[in-house]
Amino acid sequence: MTEHTPVPGFPFTAIVGQEQLRLALLLNAISPGIGGVCVRGEKGTAKTTMVRGFAPLLDGSLVNLPLGATEDRVVGSLNVETILSTGKAEYKPGLLAEADGGILYVDEVNLLADHLVDALLDAAATGRVSIERDGVSYSAPAKFVLVGTMNPEEGELRPQLLDRFGLAVEVTGSKDPAVRGEIITRRLAYENDPHGFAAQWQEQETALKEQLDQARAAVATVELPTVQVARIAQLCAAFDVDGMRADIVIARTAIAHAALRGSEIVEDEDVRVAAQLALPHRKRRNPFDEPGIDDSELDEKLDEAINDNPDPEQNTEPPQEEEPAETPEEPSSPEQEEPEETPQEEQPQRGDGKGDSASMGAPFLR
Repeated sequence: MTEHTPVPGFPFTAIVGQEQLRLALLLNAISPGIGGVCVRGEKGTAKTTMVRGFAPLLDGSLVNLPLGATEDRVVGSLNVETILSTGKAEYKPGLLAEADGGILYVDEVNLLADHLVDALLDAAATGRVSIERDGVSYSAPAKFVLVGTMNPEEGELRPQLLDRFGLAVEVTGSKDPAVRGEIITRRLAYENDPHGFAAQWQEQETALKEQLDQARAAVATVELPTVQVARIAQLCAAFDVDGMRADIVIARTAIAHAALRGSEIVEDEDVRVAAQLALPHRKRRNPFDEPGIDDSELDEKLDEAINDNPDPEQNTEPPQEEEPAETPEEPSSPEQEEPEETPQEEQPQRGDGKGDSASMGAPFLR
């Protein structure tokens, strides 16, 4: 009886387009405290393919949370009856604990019960899942990348819950024929030979995993300057967001983006990228406004924040070496004065005397 080799998933680096979603996943993997990503968009835009392809880069599992899951199945359960025999309650892990170190994927998160959404968002923010039964409490590690997808046509997620997702991305299908054609080509090549297709992209997958691992190791050492904190605070105030969650998420996301770039310090570029991902679902807007954020408006408000909070290190010009000041010469005594060179008097020219002219350079004769 022959053993069947598992069919590899579609490589993460082979997916065409959806760069913002790709970046949001990477940043959450670098800093899970960002709080996950909510993916809004129509069907058939590679949302699920992207998430499944990302899991191998984390060396973790991909846990799917079904809509019909009970609270005990999600957060876990405690058997308090074992206290009498063993002295402690027996904990049975739920889906949140099983996702530790990997990805928790919730399709159609907008249709999930609110109390379950609260539980998974709490775990995503704290990195732990807590359960309490009959006065007995237990806490287990649950550090995972939370990804919730939703189709707005099937209903919106309540603003109070949407705000708790760290980042939000709007995905749409490309209208560019060249891009759509490349998607068809790669998909058919994968279906024809999954193993061969995966092997073609193995080098890119390995390089991205190394970059991700380096960023995760370095993120704790990235510096967030005080001037960038001031700019983030002014930017969030300018967009009139509720509470402080946006400020904190932008700071964490900017740090993660700097680590992904290999930088040791957060710069304006990192803040801008973080704001693009963290502000659209938090910005106050009218019910009939399109979701998202206008890039020109973001640039304008970010420029204002930069101008109002200048970087002191950039404004301080390096001290220039001063040239030694010329010391005024002391008036010399008559004895020390050198005799001035007395111009020799020209011999009077013979003739009509036309040479005795100041414009000709001749001395005035007294």
